[in-house]
Amino acid sequence: MTGRATAIAHGAATIVNAIALGKGAAFGVDLWTTAEVQLTNDPKTFMIKIVSDPNENTLLVERTVVRVLERFGLQDSYGASIKTVSNIPAARGLKSSSAAANAVALATVSALGEQLSDLEIVALGVQAAFDARCTITGAYDDACASYFGGVVLTDNTQRQILKQLPRPKDVMVLFHVPPKKAYTINSDVTRLHTIKPFAETAFEKAKDGKLWEALTLNGLIYSAASNQNPAIAIDALAAGAVAAGLCGKGPAITAVTVNDKVDAVKATLQKYEGDVLVSKPSCEKAKVL
Repeated sequence: MTGRATAIAHGAATIVNAIALGKGAAFGVDLWTTAEVQLTNDPKTFMIKIVSDPNENTLLVERTVVRVLERFGLQDSYGASIKTVSNIPAARGLKSSSAAANAVALATVSALGEQLSDLEIVALGVQAAFDARCTITGAYDDACASYFGGVVLTDNTQRQILKQLPRPKDVMVLFHVPPKKAYTINSDVTRLHTIKPFAETAFEKAKDGKLWEALTLNGLIYSAASNQNPAIAIDALAAGAVAAGLCGKGPAITAVTVNDKVDAVKATLQKYEGDVLVSKPSCEKAKVL
């Protein structure tokens, strides 16, 4: 077997984190992950290279390939060599896992010469994330925003898309990315569940189309519940951002701004240790290259 394919999936940013409520909202951004999958005739053997972060755990990639092979009853027939490349920093809350799972799943299906619906591919990646203990809720909101682009509101417990909206226009998205990693599975879920009523308010705002109010409120309540400093987000708002808050479980901060405020918001974020990424909302769907 010499099946090979490469696929790309884009990043996403949190509007409402689903951990407290079981429902979440996210929107696609133009950061990206590519995955190249080469099938081999060496069953259950996986050679994995994460080019952009060689020290990152490879279990999610492996479990995604295995889930696809199992879907077609081919887990005893093939192994694979997989290479991923990404400009999404891992373990900062920037949906690196969702983008990787989407890209790997799509590339593996294509390498097999098979076809699945978009939602089946997303579901395989979500299940692999559970397998690899990369997620608490399944991150269905993040996975769908990464795969489809635009704005997605989901019920993560039911793995159901509740609402999709076009990508926000006329804004840029900045991320402050601290140097230290933080893994979702280590979150204090019991503590985060205490903010459920406030997460519900943020989610209702998102449903009503008040995306930036929802993002900012969500960021503040999750920062408080997880003992993370909200000052970076507040400073971004003071510099002119229309919304700012914790992305996912953090520690990255998202700041959404109109074009003429990008420089001011970026300068404010740069006062803090870490990197600043500049992106824009994306409506790009995951695809085979």
